Parts: sequence; C-alpha cells; structure tokens
Amino acid sequence: MTRLKRPKLPRGPEFVRGVDRARDRIAGDIIRTPLEYSALLSLALGAHVHFKWECAQATGSFKFRGALNKLRTLRPGERRNGIVSASTGNHGLAVSRAARIEDIALDLFLPKNAARLKVAKIRNEGVTPRFFGRSCEETEVHARRTAESSGRVYVSPYNDLDIVFGQGTIGRELLEDLPGLEIVVVPIGGGGLIAGVAGYLKARNPGVRVVGVEPAASAFMKAALAAGRLVDFPEKPTIADAVAGGMEPGTVTFPLCRAFVDEILTVAEGDIRRAIRTIRAVHGRIVEGAGALPLAALLAHPAAFRNRRVGLVVSGGNISPKLFREICATGKNRL
Repeated sequence: MTRLKRPKLPRGPEFVRGVDRARDRIAGDIIRTPLEYSALLSLALGAHVHFKWECAQATGSFKFRGALNKLRTLRPGERRNGIVSASTGNHGLAVSRAARIEDIALDLFLPKNAARLKVAKIRNEGVTPRFFGRSCEETEVHARRTAESSGRVYVSPYNDLDIVFGQGTIGRELLEDLPGLEIVVVPIGGGGLIAGVAGYLKARNPGVRVVGVEPAASAFMKAALAAGRLVDFPEKPTIADAVAGGMEPGTVTFPLCRAFVDEILTVAEGDIRRAIRTIRAVHGRIVEGAGALPLAALLAHPAAFRNRRVGLVVSGGNISPKLFREICATGKNRL
C-alpha cells in the first residue's frame, strides 16, 4: 500500500478558515444541534453543565458533518469515479447519506462485527455494505487498498483534514452559543471529532480546556500520546462501539491531538452505562455508549470540572433498543 503523506498541519487562522469554509458548504443540510443547560446535573455535580446534542444530528451522529464536507470538496472526475470508505457504523451511515445527497457511487466496507442496528440503517440509505475483517484497522486498510487499486478516492472516517474541518463546525457552534465556555469534553475514537473541535477552539479562544474521553477498554489515543507515537493497546470489548479500535498509521489526527488536546480521561464500562441511564432519566434522550462518554467522565471525575462552564459533546444516539433497555433496567442513578 502507498505510504500515506501527512498534509501540512493547519494552525490558528488557517484552521478557522478550514472550519468556516466547511460550515459554508454544509450549513443547508446539517442540523445546528441544540446546546442545553442541565440545571439538575449542574446542581448535583457543582459545575455548569451544557449538553451539545449531536445525537440529534442527521443520521444520529456528528459524522454527517465531516462526511458531507468531504464529498463537497471532490473534483468532478472524482465524483464521477465514485468513492470507497470504511466504518464501524456511524461514519458509514453518514457517508451513505452524503453520497446519496451528492449522487456519488459508494463502495462501503464494514467490519464483520459491526452493530446490527447501524448496518440496518446503512441499508436503508440504499447502500449494500461489504464486510471485511473484525477490527476497524483491518477494515480501513482493506478499503484504502481497494480505493488505490481502482483509482477512487478513499473517504476516511477521521484521517482527512476535510473530515476534521467538518467536525470542527461543532466547536464553532459551541463558542457562538456559549461564549463563556471554559471546558469542552469530547469522545475520542480515531480523533477526527476532537481534533476538529480542539483545533477551532484553541485558535479562537486558547483558554478553553479541551478534555478527551476514551473507554478504558479501548484507550488508544491516550496510550499513543503517552508514548509519543501510535502503539498497540490491549483492547477489550466496550459498549462504546463507535470509538472502539485503533488508528491507521500516519493519521493526521494524532499530531493534531498532541497539539491541541489538554488531557484525556478514561472511564470504565460501568461509568458509561451509568451516564446513559442518567441522560435518559434527566433529559429523556437516548444516547449510545460513545455519546455518553463525556458525562461518564464528569460523573467519575467531578472535582476536575467543579465551578466551570462545561460543554459535553454527545456524539451520537445510534444504540440498539435491546441494549438500551438492558442498560436502563439495571443499576441505579446515584449522583
């Protein structure tokens, strides 16, 4: 496979321009998701807690922002040739919707253990996915090779500046809706979401603290930043399936996270389940494991956020109804 060329990393005004241009491209089709103040959780946790409900975004997750922005940067010949992509689910759903809107042929690969709900939603977008491998890394490598061998554009779930800039539109909305934001808490998988949000916020207001959250069972980015390079991680199963798995070598998100992210916290599976139940009980929202990661971090580490204006990016809501019922039926909400 061709060695990936890492693009020049954008900083400051260049990053802001990238996000602003992405916003101009996609504003007519994305949902400007609500930012909601949580009076009850603010009182209980001693922080000023605001939820950015990306679970209400088109396709049920933030991924639609980046996917649509990427497809709208393609040249006419690239559009005619079609695209190849890979996903654990949410990106696949987003790029399927974006490809349908833009009338671009899509060859989509999923790991064999992709969540059935997300596979069904992808099929409902008119895409028949192909299955390869049992990890996101295997699937991504195979999809990129397929794209290269056929002369098509590969649309990465995270390793692409146009994807990153699209996700960065969340950071722009956060600052517009909460100018006094002091800390933003963001889930991490491949790092596209937090890289986009952090890059924009640090350019516009360097005083905002950017905190990433990973499941302890799949803390690839935390391990990579500690080592100064991408490393193997002894991964275990997690209900936060949308952020599970590692990153492909040469990903642009690693140096961006190293430059812009202040801290990464990890949370246990019980913390994630507790956060899902709490969001349901307090705000009536259905969120998936990855989307619950920011609140899980707040519940597990309340002292780190006390008396601060905190924005929690709830990244998605595509969870199996059966799993959601099981989580809500077990355990107690203790704030």
